[in-house]
Amino acid sequence: MNATLLDLPIKTFQTAASCTNCPTVQRLERELEKLRADFRREVGYWKSQHARAVKRIEQLKKELDESRGQVRALQDKLFGRKSEKSGQNNRSNKLFDPEDDAPAARKKRGAQPGHRGHGRRDYSHLGVVEEFVSLPDESLICPICGRPAVPMSDSEDSEVLEIDVRAHRRRIRRRRYRATCDCDLRRQTLTAPPPPKLIPKGNIGISIWVLVLLDKYSSYRPTERLLGQLKQYDLDLPGGTINDGLQRIEPMLRPIYEAFCERNRQGDFHQADETRWPVFVLLDGKKGYGWWLWVVLGSDTVVYLLDPSRGHDVPETRFGTQASGVLEVDRYSGYKAMGQVKSGLLVLAFCWAHVRRDFVGVGKSWPELTPWALEWLRRIRHLYRINRERLQHSIDSSKFQEQDALLREAIEAMRVQAVEELSNVKLRQPCRKVLESLQEHWTGLTRFVDDPRIPMDNNDSEQVNRGPAVARKNFYGSGSLWSGRLAAMMFSLFATLAHWKINPRQWLLWYLESCAAEGGRAPENIQPFLPWNLSYERRAELGDRSESPSAPDTS
Repeated sequence: MNATLLDLPIKTFQTAASCTNCPTVQRLERELEKLRADFRREVGYWKSQHARAVKRIEQLKKELDESRGQVRALQDKLFGRKSEKSGQNNRSNKLFDPEDDAPAARKKRGAQPGHRGHGRRDYSHLGVVEEFVSLPDESLICPICGRPAVPMSDSEDSEVLEIDVRAHRRRIRRRRYRATCDCDLRRQTLTAPPPPKLIPKGNIGISIWVLVLLDKYSSYRPTERLLGQLKQYDLDLPGGTINDGLQRIEPMLRPIYEAFCERNRQGDFHQADETRWPVFVLLDGKKGYGWWLWVVLGSDTVVYLLDPSRGHDVPETRFGTQASGVLEVDRYSGYKAMGQVKSGLLVLAFCWAHVRRDFVGVGKSWPELTPWALEWLRRIRHLYRINRERLQHSIDSSKFQEQDALLREAIEAMRVQAVEELSNVKLRQPCRKVLESLQEHWTGLTRFVDDPRIPMDNNDSEQVNRGPAVARKNFYGSGSLWSGRLAAMMFSLFATLAHWKINPRQWLLWYLESCAAEGGRAPENIQPFLPWNLSYERRAELGDRSESPSAPDTS
């Protein structure tokens, strides 16, 4: 009875099958049940393995699809045409839309047809160097009668704009006087006092220091290039002397910068952004030379902050524990981690331009998703148009209320569309990722609806960071701490003066001459130099004349 089912002959099996109570039949039935159970277990195991393999394959397909999209995006950044070198339709942050109602034809350069123009520029504030042009004597003789022509009282005048850059030595002759009395033996010889100098015992005048500061921190050129250009004017300045002078100037500008920082903290609406700024100084506990240049836009000041960290503690310390209001930023997590934001004192408004870039990235990286991305780009473009039309009218007007209602309707339709698409289990992962980010930042993205003073993007802060980004490419950051501090001060100064439409050259001449009068130190009272404290007349004297209204065209 120890034989298995396969070992039994057919006859024996037929005989045993006729007797259901036979022990052999019962044993065979038990073996059959065991085989069936083992088979079911095997089938279940391989089914589960197959399901796991299918799931893994699907996951790998998604990862491969995402990786291919990332490769396309990186190749576009590396090898694609940059926005500075291409036309409007080829910008890296633009996705071609066949339904775009913008003119398809490329515009010609210059003023467009129908543009009123700006009229002729007014140069009456410039000095005049008169130059008389006379005719040769032989041409004044009449060829018929031989009588000469006589000069008239008037002349035919014309003007040509010229500029004369000329380096020169300013020789200062201090008058000496001899006393004619014996009243005070100590005052037998009187000498005029020496003129004030910005750098004591230095021989470089204030005009050169102003040129160096403007060229480096406004035109973003390396100082070495400026010195090379000055050699063409027969002025050979040593780089070490210029570097030492800039180090001495940095403390003179520090009080102005601190006043800008204090002023910038005021107000209840700011914009902020940050960019890399190398500082080639080794610090304990920090690897590398990567520092960060933060920029904060206030209502009437622009302040740059140089810090070795990109952490949330930088803007947190900058605004103070009692800060309140609205801060418009990109979606960088450092702003979200600020203590003032977590406590509700500061609320964040996010940038729609960054959201738009997300959809452009999806359309460029996954060509099959381009139609989907274009639909969302059209919705965002529609928001911009309605809001732009809304802001052209006063809040109390019926036109504003009409556009405001349209804007809220479009915002709600966009929110519903995002929720509906996210509920679709077949939604591709790149699309889902963008829509989840949109949903996460929705509250901050829609603050501009209830508060019209909030722009839809933080392009203003990114544009004021554009200059330092150019400087970073040209002279690659700062080589010392004082140099980095000076860069932050000068960027803040020039950006703030530009906001107040003040000529930076005129302001620097005025302020540095005052520092020279104080013996190469900052004036004790800097309040008269701050743009918001200037009188109307003083601001007109220091104003940027290129911003002044041009004279009417009388031609």
